[in-house]
Amino acid sequence: MPSTRRRAPRAAARQPPGASLPEPMGPPLDRLRAWFQERGWTPYPFQEQAWAAYARGESGLIHVPTGAGKTYAAYMGPLADVAERGQKGLQILYVTPLRAVSRDVELALRAPLSALGADIEVESRTGDTSSSVRQRQRQRLPEVLITTPESLSLLLANERAAELFASLRAVIADEWHELLSTKRGTQMELALARLRHFAPSVRTWALSATLANLGEAARAGVGTQTAPTLLSAELERPIEVSTLLPDKVDSFPWAGHLGFSMLEKVAAWLDPERSTLLFTNTRSQAERWYEGLRFARPEFGARLALHHGSIDREERERVEAGLKDGSVRLVVCTSSLDLGVDFGPVERVVQVGSPKGISRSMQRAGRSGHRPGETCRLLFVPTHALELMEMAAARQALERGEVEARVPLSKPLDVLAQHLVTCALGGGFTREAMRAEVREAASYAHLTDEEFEWTLALVREGGPTLRAYPEFRRVVEHEGRFIVADGRIARLHRLNIGTIASDATVQLRYWNGGRLGSVEESYVSRLRPGDTFLFSGKRLEFSRFKDMTAYVKPAKAKATQTPRWGGSRLPLSGSLAAAVRRTLNAARYGDVTAEELAAAWPVLEAQSRLSRIPGEGTCLAETCETRDGHHLFLYPFEGRLVHEGLAALLALRFTRRQRATFSLSVNDYGIEFLTPDFFPFEEALRPSLFTRERLVDDILESVNLSELARRQFRDVARVAGLVLPGLPGARKSTRQVQASASLLYDVFSKYDPDNLLLVQARREVLEQQFEQNRLAATLERLERSTLEFLPVRRPTPLGFPLVIERISASLSNESLLERVARLKERWQRDDARSA
Repeated sequence: MPSTRRRAPRAAARQPPGASLPEPMGPPLDRLRAWFQERGWTPYPFQEQAWAAYARGESGLIHVPTGAGKTYAAYMGPLADVAERGQKGLQILYVTPLRAVSRDVELALRAPLSALGADIEVESRTGDTSSSVRQRQRQRLPEVLITTPESLSLLLANERAAELFASLRAVIADEWHELLSTKRGTQMELALARLRHFAPSVRTWALSATLANLGEAARAGVGTQTAPTLLSAELERPIEVSTLLPDKVDSFPWAGHLGFSMLEKVAAWLDPERSTLLFTNTRSQAERWYEGLRFARPEFGARLALHHGSIDREERERVEAGLKDGSVRLVVCTSSLDLGVDFGPVERVVQVGSPKGISRSMQRAGRSGHRPGETCRLLFVPTHALELMEMAAARQALERGEVEARVPLSKPLDVLAQHLVTCALGGGFTREAMRAEVREAASYAHLTDEEFEWTLALVREGGPTLRAYPEFRRVVEHEGRFIVADGRIARLHRLNIGTIASDATVQLRYWNGGRLGSVEESYVSRLRPGDTFLFSGKRLEFSRFKDMTAYVKPAKAKATQTPRWGGSRLPLSGSLAAAVRRTLNAARYGDVTAEELAAAWPVLEAQSRLSRIPGEGTCLAETCETRDGHHLFLYPFEGRLVHEGLAALLALRFTRRQRATFSLSVNDYGIEFLTPDFFPFEEALRPSLFTRERLVDDILESVNLSELARRQFRDVARVAGLVLPGLPGARKSTRQVQASASLLYDVFSKYDPDNLLLVQARREVLEQQFEQNRLAATLERLERSTLEFLPVRRPTPLGFPLVIERISASLSNESLLERVARLKERWQRDDARSA
């Protein structure tokens, strides 16, 4: 967070009210520069430019590497302004997407106050803030407030919101790349538009380190009525990437098969004297690796810790504090430590498994040596052989500075509906003023009058279909102003503000009442008393589930499972997918100078011998016949989500040529089509197969969109406020909420088929489930590509994981490991006979 070439000491606590303050000397900004100099810091040019831009009344985006001083670039200008004016009330609003970092941000924002001699309060307002502090903040806000998008919306639902925010002069939106392209980002855009209504002269500065589409991101931050200022700096922040190579790679790769075989190498590589974060892509994986490392290196003791978002807040804070004071040196974690927290002592970062994206690799690497000029050190650890190719590609893409674009969503009406109720609670609004205000948010710049009126009718009466039911009349018009008049509706809305859509979570507690954290209700519902599992690094035995709380006790027996949280399978990003194709193309022509490719050579050599290594400008298609039937393996290398849509689409187009039944399997690399009878794949695979004509119509025909849209509608209806879990003490279960959403879906489908929330649910399925835009670009690329069609004796190293993907989903008395071993033995025997 500091702007310096040297680590800044932690800030002293703010002086208590009534204490004597130092005599101010000189203009506030000069005093802040002197504060920098006292610490041996020199402001960077981009920081001076940001302070000057703020003084000119400008808003914009600050885009510099992690640890370069973005926070003080955005903060010092407004802070000097606040000190000079000497006014009370909220002046600076700092919004972070992760509430876990608010304490560290608060310390960083308090640190310069000692130089100003001004009575300026700095406080946080998140879900972790105590009820007494929240109650006080409802009446008066501090001069500087740190909050999250959800807590900001709660503040906007305060009936005195206009008064509370009238004095606001600056908004700082941290980690802006994490909010863009999500509904949380859209929620934030609408909140910013509301703040500009309350405080027309407010200036907005978004902060980011990993963005490609800077102009679009800046416009989303400042709104449609302001020309954004872009500030960036070419600060040297080298990333040193290496890969922990396995001792041996099998030519029959399958997902996870390196997994724990790498544990001993990782344990030997770790040095408890060098502070290290070990990132995993899922909470389940973090639990397993933490348990494995504790078993492999018991001497690590308390210096080894676990951190993820489901663990109780007190335990997370203990781990964070331990990282800073040096008592904790090694932390197995998830994205819960991706952002914002300034862990000065962290020297190295480990990524277990493929990062699946370039910006994620860059963000995590930046957690180490969190200062300009310091080298970021990142170690990749593959969990299966093919990930070695991804890691070679990621390393090269990082050297080239390739990152993914983050595109704002286009007018999601469920978020707008929630925001309208929030604004009706927060003092009310008039129709014309709100319509103009909403269009100042970039995501809603093209909102039509009809869409606005439809959404307003939805929150007034539930639309034409639900107007007979009083519970859907959330907003009423009184003398031309829209307000919430029902106290129960107001309480329900405030309890359910937010756009994060996930399975309902339940509290996990010991019988004696001690808290452990939270797990998804769907996971707990599958447990039986006596089942044992890992959570928060502890072996637990499930006892009972009551009142949305799962009660457990320490387990004596070995844990039989680890909680699996939904939505944890990260797809390959577009940038990394393109880098993988380049890397494979190099290997195809003998360039295996990258150490990862050299280690993966048994796989690549077998692929080359049995078929070919895919190349750029081509698309490899393999066919073979096994006991299971006739296979086609196609390798677009575009990521799991794109392949799911592409598989369904091509299967439909195949069957238009000749009737057939296909079993489909996909992963990040390719697709398997399996049919019991012969199918003329070679004749069917023509460029016309990949046409983008009638793409949407064909997708709608090729997948059960109705069922997928029904599932997506649950989230849409929850965000829009049509289905809610209820009040404390009368909470509905996930099953009850899902049943209510399904009932609404059926009612709308039958009586209001053009309902805009149904339209949105279907659009989100296409965009999120199949990445429709990427799918269209993939079809265009494949249509231009040269098709390499090769009959093979049996599934090749690239095809083998697709076979495993399929059989792992089928029921069998045989374990997956046994089935893989049997297939491997049979195919090796067949290879030896034909050699």
